[in-house]
Amino acid sequence: MSGHSKWATIKHKKAALDAKRGKMFTRLIKEIVIAARSGGDPDGNPRLRTAVLAAKAVSMPADNIKRAIMRGTGELEGGQIDEIMFEGYGPGGAAILVSVATDNRNRTVAEIRHAFSKQGGNMGEVGSVAWMFDRKSQILIEKEKATEDQLMEFALEAGADDVRDEGENWEVLSAPELHHQILEAFGKAGIETVSAEIAMIPKNLVAVDAKHAGSLMKMMETMEEHDDVQNVWTNADFGDAEPGE
Repeated sequence: MSGHSKWATIKHKKAALDAKRGKMFTRLIKEIVIAARSGGDPDGNPRLRTAVLAAKAVSMPADNIKRAIMRGTGELEGGQIDEIMFEGYGPGGAAILVSVATDNRNRTVAEIRHAFSKQGGNMGEVGSVAWMFDRKSQILIEKEKATEDQLMEFALEAGADDVRDEGENWEVLSAPELHHQILEAFGKAGIETVSAEIAMIPKNLVAVDAKHAGSLMKMMETMEEHDDVQNVWTNADFGDAEPGE
């Protein structure tokens, strides 16, 4: 077990609001389109299968999912979306990764750069902070659904790497290729999940003091609100600070 960053829990709360606003549909459709470029069969395309499951979890209509897949495979027009990963530092020195899906690269680059600088951060070069993160399956489970000992034993038996405390939730981390295996194991055991995604998990957390926590959180929330942003990750540990919660 290790200390939590709070960002995973905050992101989940924001995702619930996004789902109500319909913004989640837009993000998931873009992800399905991009994933389907590697093949339109979810059974043979793990990334597409993850995207489709996420779409079904927020009750996206089957026709929407089908059309998004067809856009990705080229059967329908409108699949020209660029996938970009921005890297940089926020106020207080925390590393930031911003995943973007856009149909206007130049506009989005300028807007994300502005989001970094407005709050005292800096956008870096490709590879400047990505090495500080590992790509992992990340599954969140409410603490009331299982005790630490129960979840730790079950998760590790199912093939997970670690179980961490994320405040209101347990965070289960696994190798990306085991994502569906772990999810299915939880499903069979009747353990409900809060969220499940392939995420960029920091290798180590960087403490951010109260002086910088508010600016950092405002920066990341601004990025999350951007129409082209798919995801934002950080290695910030907010400690006892309560920024924006």
